Amino acid sequence: MKEFMPVLQSSVLFQGMDETQIMDILMCLTATKRVYTKNAFVHLQGDRVDSLGLVLAGAVFVIQEDFWGNRNIITSIGEGEVFAESYGFLPGVALGVSVEAQAHTTVLFLNTKKVLTTCSNACTYHSRLIYNLVSLLAAKNLRMNEKLQHLSQRTTREKILSFLSAESRQVQSAVFTIPFNRQQLADFLAVDRSAMCSELSKLRNEGILSYHKSTFTLKNNDVH
Repeated sequence: MKEFMPVLQSSVLFQGMDETQIMDILMCLTATKRVYTKNAFVHLQGDRVDSLGLVLAGAVFVIQEDFWGNRNIITSIGEGEVFAESYGFLPGVALGVSVEAQAHTTVLFLNTKKVLTTCSNACTYHSRLIYNLVSLLAAKNLRMNEKLQHLSQRTTREKILSFLSAESRQVQSAVFTIPFNRQQLADFLAVDRSAMCSELSKLRNEGILSYHKSTFTLKNNDVH
């Protein structure tokens, strides 16, 4: 686990804890590490889980598919971020989403029941872990509300601009890299891929933005 300590220390979940405290609490929570190949499923829709997952390396997509196989990417989870925490605290509730490895990915699973149960080993900083988890849940809720704002836009162009503006604000820079390729971005915004690519080309030709693969540069031009 030592090799992943920089990721753990950078994670909001372990904020305010030193290396020794993190190792102690991982033991307390019976942490289990698993490795997944690209496109492998970590969880399938309908599964029941009793742990939250923390990405140590790689990334995962949280996705939803309907009866006909239409795919919607809910969000991308990168290193140091967690997933399935809400379902982990409700072990009787079936997953309404699937979790898929975006690349070769290492995941650490933490028993959610033990997160809420103090113990003699880690009780002095167990409350810190719970505080961090609540902060993390609040931040994720804000991100989901942000996505709803993107999807509520009427046109593909408006959805693209809403998303890219939010990504720019997130990193406080006009230049940024998104965690999606073109098809994945279309799935995330719930739009047709060809229509989206056409709009991106128009925005570039209008001098509103430029891009190379998944890296975008926004320019301070009129977008109307």
